[in-house]
Amino acid sequence: MKETLVILAAGMGSRYGGLKQMDSVGSNGESIIDFTIYDAIRAGFKKLVLIIRKEHEEVFEENLVKKIRPFIEVEYAFQDINDIPENVIIPEGREKPWGTSHALLACRNILKEDPFVICNADDFYGKEAFEKAIAYMHEEKDEDEFGVVGYKIINTLSKNGTVTRALCEEDDKHYLKRIVESQGLRQKDGVVVYDDNGKDVEIPDDYLVSMNYWIFTPRILPLVKQLFDEEIVEGIKINPLKYEALLPSYVGTLINNNKCKVKVLSSDDLWFGVTYKEDKPNVVASIQKYKDDGIYPFDLWKK
Repeated sequence: MKETLVILAAGMGSRYGGLKQMDSVGSNGESIIDFTIYDAIRAGFKKLVLIIRKEHEEVFEENLVKKIRPFIEVEYAFQDINDIPENVIIPEGREKPWGTSHALLACRNILKEDPFVICNADDFYGKEAFEKAIAYMHEEKDEDEFGVVGYKIINTLSKNGTVTRALCEEDDKHYLKRIVESQGLRQKDGVVVYDDNGKDVEIPDDYLVSMNYWIFTPRILPLVKQLFDEEIVEGIKINPLKYEALLPSYVGTLINNNKCKVKVLSSDDLWFGVTYKEDKPNVVASIQKYKDDGIYPFDLWKK
């Protein structure tokens, strides 16, 4: 088994204002993605697939990949706006690709046999997520079973604006019953609320949310491809310039259609990320504390 880490790194970060995947947050010039890859390697992952835009390959190679190649096998997958069914016409003015489900499909000729984790480039997940993922990969399970690592909602908010999170509703055996992409999440008067058509709805602090950390096998790929091919035409009609095929929504649809089941694995690690530029000082301080506590060395990639 060649446990594989797939990182979604093709986004531009419109709210952030640039290629935040490469932005330095560590005392030795590391970006968040460095720590993600480091945690994966020490948990036992053997291969890395970076989903990027072709025009960013040189930036990733120079700033990240050349220093990690001695430690893990690396391959690129390129998300291309033109990678769509033949009957689909790209709307005039459309520049961005088609979302995280579409990004996953960029790997369909790379991911053939081995289980993999797919996660975001700009989210700091903590080492526990990778340890739990490796353990789950080696469990005996049905071939149509996948996994998701969930985080307590209170640990995933930003002090600098609202966030969108996928709320995970579990059954009594910790399988996903429903996953709901919810917008406008924030703290208000000491409680967590989200926006439900203009109305604030309270949610418990320990409610689990998906931060787009999924544990799949290649069996997910034809399922996602079928959904994407079926839905993209209607999606373009509704929102031609901004339609996105979001992975949490696709997983929810597959669960509803009894095409798969998804085990929820909870992590007690703190999540943090850079949704907004103003989030960066907190990320820098948090990572420095991890280094001060000996969880990470000063130089992650010292040979």
